[in-house]
Amino acid sequence: MKKKIYIASPFGFSEAGRDYMYGTVLPIVLEQGFEILDPWKLTPAHLIQEVNSMPYGIEKKNKWKELNQVIASHNTEALRACDGLFAILDGVDVDSGTASEIGFVAALGKPVVGYRGDFRLSADNEGSTVNLQVQYFIEMHGGHLITELSGLGESLNTVFGT
Repeated sequence: MKKKIYIASPFGFSEAGRDYMYGTVLPIVLEQGFEILDPWKLTPAHLIQEVNSMPYGIEKKNKWKELNQVIASHNTEALRACDGLFAILDGVDVDSGTASEIGFVAALGKPVVGYRGDFRLSADNEGSTVNLQVQYFIEMHGGHLITELSGLGESLNTVFGT
């Protein structure tokens, strides 16, 4: 039975991010024999498109509030069902949703592999690569943080096994 890896990242918000995630990053995870739990695909795209295409106003705001609960509930179910999490940490700071997902799975006792290929500084001090609490949660249950995508396959197998 394949281990389930939840993918936490902000890449689903942009076309360029999706292209990189689906064309470069996720194939490495799949090559290692893991099942991917992708939060960007847990809620049918047509539901998001319907709300997003509504005209600006209170009705759209209320529909987003409703849909946000659906999206968050689907993601939470997947976080509970996963064997661990792979987090993409690029950006000026770690994406707040990604940080939340890292904290949630750490509280569930699950390991995390974090990847930060971004060379900009994003840590609290010289002793960490990203926010110290985020890095602590990544390493809390035997996970670790990598800075080169070329080491992703080995990292996933070390932390999660196949």
